[in-house]
Amino acid sequence: MSRLFALSLCLLSLAPSLAFAEEFTADSKITAVTVYSDRATITRQAVIQIPAGSHTVSFDKLPNRIIADSLRADGSAASAVKFGAVVRKQVANLEIVMPQAKELNDKIESLQDQRKIIDNEKQALAAKKAFLNNIGTQATLRTNEAIAEINLKPDQWANAAQAIYTGLSEILSADTQLDIKIREIDNQLMQLRSTLYNLNSGQSESFNVSVPLESSAATTLTLNLSYQVTNASWNPIYDARLNTQSGQLDLVQYGAVRQRTGEDWEGIKLTLSTAQPQRGASLPDLTPYWIDLLIASPVPVMQEAMEVYNDQRISEAVSVGQSRMPTPISPPKTFLPAPASNEAGSAGDPLQRWRQMQEEKLLIEREKNNVQFSVAKMDTGGFVSEYKITGPASVTADGTESKLMVGRFDTDSLLQVHIKPQISTDAFLVSKAKLKGDSPVLPGAVSLFRDGAYVGQTSIPLLRPDEEHVMFFGTDDQVSVKRKVLKDEKKDAGMILRENTQERRFITEIMNLHTKPVQIVVKETIPTGRNEKISSEILKDETLAGYEQDSANIKGLLRWQFELEPKAKKDVKLGWKVTWPKDTSLSGL
Repeated sequence: MSRLFALSLCLLSLAPSLAFAEEFTADSKITAVTVYSDRATITRQAVIQIPAGSHTVSFDKLPNRIIADSLRADGSAASAVKFGAVVRKQVANLEIVMPQAKELNDKIESLQDQRKIIDNEKQALAAKKAFLNNIGTQATLRTNEAIAEINLKPDQWANAAQAIYTGLSEILSADTQLDIKIREIDNQLMQLRSTLYNLNSGQSESFNVSVPLESSAATTLTLNLSYQVTNASWNPIYDARLNTQSGQLDLVQYGAVRQRTGEDWEGIKLTLSTAQPQRGASLPDLTPYWIDLLIASPVPVMQEAMEVYNDQRISEAVSVGQSRMPTPISPPKTFLPAPASNEAGSAGDPLQRWRQMQEEKLLIEREKNNVQFSVAKMDTGGFVSEYKITGPASVTADGTESKLMVGRFDTDSLLQVHIKPQISTDAFLVSKAKLKGDSPVLPGAVSLFRDGAYVGQTSIPLLRPDEEHVMFFGTDDQVSVKRKVLKDEKKDAGMILRENTQERRFITEIMNLHTKPVQIVVKETIPTGRNEKISSEILKDETLAGYEQDSANIKGLLRWQFELEPKAKKDVKLGWKVTWPKDTSLSGL
């Protein structure tokens, strides 16, 4: 009996872990999201009271776009808790996953019911209309025997006709009103179906995720489940606000976030990341880069095949009225001789078999070297930045773009007026800004504002700290620009001249109508030959000095920069000459 009593005590000591082993359904909510360029990492959190022992926590009705390899679980508790492997299971849903999708479906069903009622009313009106038309038809047919049964006096005939007319008019009016209602319902149905399609909630299936765990004692567990989903993205957009009085340029960055993941994000901690987890993290190993000599024996066979192929192309070209000379084609990448047959003279040719084996080896090696790999590539040129959005954020799952504030970038800016008289006599206000701070500016679209007024849009490339970038803010009407051609003379080669020449001179008159000095930048290009026999030169005596030649490494680009005082005027002169050999023509001038 003592042994039995001891065994009972041992079983009782194990009872808690066995008796309390159960599955908990987590009442979780999304608390944090990190959005990448083409996906997002979702973090769900659940707070659960668990007893001691082994249990399973289940997260039900999660989106069907979960990337299985991305599932992770972690948490915190006062007692020691160990997690097992996270398991994902696909399940079919008998009910709508998202409340928003269910609400849309309910509205669609209600409108469909209303449309059926209206269709029934239209059918009743159609029957009534047919009845009145039938009476009117019978009344106009003298030979119809039914007319004898209608004992009406002349004044009664008139009243009957009026009654039929009034009845038909009312029917047609009522039918038109019903058509209007049907059109309104159809428009609403189209909008609701479009919204439901964009929501794309995956209502036919979802995933249940189970997290097995073991706790040493009863405790409160804060469990975090994270996973990646597709159909989420973000891109940076900017507002560039220029104050022309102070010259200050404010660059404000926003994150344009959109998602159709099947879950609304409400009141979450949102992070925008420039990392690209969809790409590879490293380069593949290099394999030998084999080359070899081509075997000579297949060449006659290849030539014969090419002749046959080209003859076919000639025939096809003639059949459709094209030229008899087809465009030469490249030989096939691989052309192996036919396998040795069992006929006499070929089955026992070891040299032929060896050559074929070598060609096959070479083909296999080439195909190996042509394999393409996805490699890591960061848009920031090596930077991976994360932007944590201040305060709770919300993004709906219907694809609507949410514009969220990211931050401001400080710049050192200089106002200039740029003029390109070859293109236009308009002067354009420009802010030449240098980025301050430690963070780069990512590429993106920029909305331009000048003194609070919207003037247009542009885009910016990746900018790193201390890099300069020029942004145009529309025309400056307070700078007058006039351009004149002073000379346009061409001389053809002859007895005296051995070469053809073209000489042109221009003058650009610039006047500052502002009440303060303005930095002026003028850019012009002179002709530049692509052939060494073409020469061009700047006429020094006819050109304003102080220009930068081949500015910004652009061949033939001249750049002047100067300060123009209020009400002051300056003439920018340019003269150039081009020469080329006689008996030849020149294009582009």
